[in-house]
Amino acid sequence: MKCDLAVVGAGPGGSMAAKTAAQAGLEVVLIEKRQEIGDPVRCAEGVSKRGLSDMVKPEPRWISAEVRGARIYAPDGTSIVMSEDKSGTEVGYVLERKIFDRALAMEAARAGARVMVKTRALGLLRKNGTLKGLQAMCMGESLQIEAPLIIGADGVESKVGRWAGIDTALKLKDIESCAQFLLQDNSIDDQYCEFFLGNSIAPAGYVWAFPKGENLANVGLGILGSRSRPGEAVRLLKEFVKTRYPEGKVVEMVVGGDPCSGPIESTTADGVMLVGDAARQTDALTGGGILNAMQAGIIAGDVAAKALAAGDVSRTGLREYETRWRETLGRHIARSFEFKEFFIKLTDDELNQLIGSLRNEDVSNMDLRAMLKVLFRLNPKLRWELRHLVI
Repeated sequence: MKCDLAVVGAGPGGSMAAKTAAQAGLEVVLIEKRQEIGDPVRCAEGVSKRGLSDMVKPEPRWISAEVRGARIYAPDGTSIVMSEDKSGTEVGYVLERKIFDRALAMEAARAGARVMVKTRALGLLRKNGTLKGLQAMCMGESLQIEAPLIIGADGVESKVGRWAGIDTALKLKDIESCAQFLLQDNSIDDQYCEFFLGNSIAPAGYVWAFPKGENLANVGLGILGSRSRPGEAVRLLKEFVKTRYPEGKVVEMVVGGDPCSGPIESTTADGVMLVGDAARQTDALTGGGILNAMQAGIIAGDVAAKALAAGDVSRTGLREYETRWRETLGRHIARSFEFKEFFIKLTDDELNQLIGSLRNEDVSNMDLRAMLKVLFRLNPKLRWELRHLVI
């Protein structure tokens, strides 16, 4: 099989890259190792309304719930409420990823990309040291995909990056060990996404509850890998659910890892670009990555078309991808990493103090940056610790 561009991974980043490149006239093959795109769901499924609408026109069937905002709980139960348009990139719509991911892949197909499921990348094809494509397995049969350019959108465990010689290694302190239940409980608040802080419930992490309508919610927990042991995330999540939702019924369960490393040194190699979790483009503070992956995918698809037209798919020829995503997404990701590094060091008493200091402030219409400015004013220690950051 021959094409201009092979994209590995049909998540939001890979599908947007394939769609963008196909719309630019490239022959694109988009492969997905699973037989069903979007399944299993390995995220809380939250996105901001504005962020999503900037890239695609939302369809009602993609959306499980619309929320009014976010409620953040300190370890002592003190809470603050933020409106949905100020709560960041994970609050606004709670998606139905099984439908959403398939819809994006269908958009790529309609743009002209060839979508292949149950097709696993096995390695890169090279001739005289030059990248020539992918070796793959499609429904049990060997397949060679000849392509001068490959986009790796194959998730946190990305093999494309490693095969290309890109350093994507994660230390334990730079990955969150996560577990999530799809929970049914009559007490679930369908109007708000909820975040619960505290080292006793989620060491160096947090618990989330994202409503999906009809008294369903994605209730999950992430803890820093360096603070985790095998099975720890599931055990802690069970304890939280038992306390918070004693009558709750678990309908589905998923476990996995989420990178929180901040930007890596390089996301390109000769003939290769990485997108989304594969490129560590996840928000290190919140763990959110859907919109980041989509935005990076659009940039990668656009750069792919330009590089192929110019006849230069070397790392130098792909430099525009590095420049564009780092000047937009990269700045936000780097800032979030610094915040994460600070917040994971806080004790429960210090978390209580920080959130408690906002008790007399109206944060409902503040975004994260505005709220941090208030926290800086009210808490000199925070201002000193993060003095090198531009808020």
